[in-house]
Amino acid sequence: MTGPPPRILVADDDQSLVRTLTWILKEHGYEVAVCPGGDGLFAKLEETKPALLLLDIMMPKVDGLQLLERLKQDERWRDLPVLMVSSMPPEEATVRALGLGAADFISKPFRVRELLARVEAHIRVGRALAQAREEARSRAAMVDILHEVTDSLKPDEIYHILARRVARALNISKCSMVLAKPGDQQGVVVAAYENPMLRNLQIELSRYPEIQKAVSTGRLVLVEDVATDPLYADERRRWEREDIQVPTRSAIALPFFTRDEQRGVFFLRTTGEDPPLTRADAQFAETVIKTAVSAIEKAYDFQGAVSDKERLEKLALTDALTGLTNRRALADHLTQELDRARRYTLALSILLADIDRFKLINDTRGHIAGDSVLRQVAELLKGEARSVDIVARWGGEEFVLVMPETAPHGAAIFAERLRRKIMQHDFADPGENPLGLTVSIGVASFPDERIHSADSFVSVADQALYRAKNDGRNLVRQ
Repeated sequence: MTGPPPRILVADDDQSLVRTLTWILKEHGYEVAVCPGGDGLFAKLEETKPALLLLDIMMPKVDGLQLLERLKQDERWRDLPVLMVSSMPPEEATVRALGLGAADFISKPFRVRELLARVEAHIRVGRALAQAREEARSRAAMVDILHEVTDSLKPDEIYHILARRVARALNISKCSMVLAKPGDQQGVVVAAYENPMLRNLQIELSRYPEIQKAVSTGRLVLVEDVATDPLYADERRRWEREDIQVPTRSAIALPFFTRDEQRGVFFLRTTGEDPPLTRADAQFAETVIKTAVSAIEKAYDFQGAVSDKERLEKLALTDALTGLTNRRALADHLTQELDRARRYTLALSILLADIDRFKLINDTRGHIAGDSVLRQVAELLKGEARSVDIVARWGGEEFVLVMPETAPHGAAIFAERLRRKIMQHDFADPGENPLGLTVSIGVASFPDERIHSADSFVSVADQALYRAKNDGRNLVRQ
């Protein structure tokens, strides 16, 4: 047998048999723990975590078959091989024990060679099952990670997904992505599981010898014990000199490449509370990051294309003169807000503002001055609006303000404040004569039986605006 000897737990009330079993099993390289009479079996299982359980069926205080049934219903011990030992008639005991999930049955008195053969066989099967389950868990975790990674096209998002999901899959508390290339003295931490808000933190690579080595060699570096690994000798002396307490216990630095260019290091650490990282952990992380590299490469390819596409889409939805949402985009936003208000029984108001006698400004001061006025009105509207409001240029000198979750009274108060603000503002360019202007504002609010679409909503506001104009301008009407 290789590695640490398998541990076997013996639960039996026959002390002489227990001593005999213990001696035989230890002589053949097994560790043995004893649970006399089956009392406290589950506590003993938790304490010893055996590879195999030898369980007597007939004990004075507890029923071995009942213990077996409870054990197989417990998720923690469902896969633990259990060999039932009993002096009951084999036919009856075997049927009952195997029916409850026992791996095998051994009659008392037993033959030593047969016992050892059965023990070895079931430990081997148990190990194979545990390994298969672990591989399945790793594959499932990897597929889960890669599904989430490939759903994202932004490199920053992928870094954060990888850091979070790998940390969870390995059950460690610290996992980060550090961008650095050979020759760099500093690295940039772009994502960290332990601090999701962290962005672009610069670090000195000399303080992280495993990262520095991984960056310079382009190969995986595993530090199983920071307290003894020669790679950390200089750092340990610095910690002692500066009286620094470092919680890191073990670490993995795994370099990754895109387009044959080294991008950085995948950095995993455990603290004193975590189990140390192993070669298997390093292989798992390496497999994940290599598979995810294609997603990262795709992300960098798409980043430029997406930013161009977003820029073009923004231009298509934005008024070129004022930078506000244009009429086309407003129609979509207003439809969405109206649907939301209807679905959740919320109030929704819009303001339709029109600059009074705007043609006179163009005629007397020119179209450049007129454009300046439109831009300034847009800035005033944006400055007064809430973050949830939508400010748009409806066309010409008309502007629309969409105010979610705002009832008629609140909308009217806001409109009045906006009217006064514009009336008190000097719209003249520097060095020009003062230029004052006014606006008329129509207010419409949902729910209203006249409102059944975005177009009808604006139509109701337009009717109110008409009344404001007809009543003398520089007014708010609902």
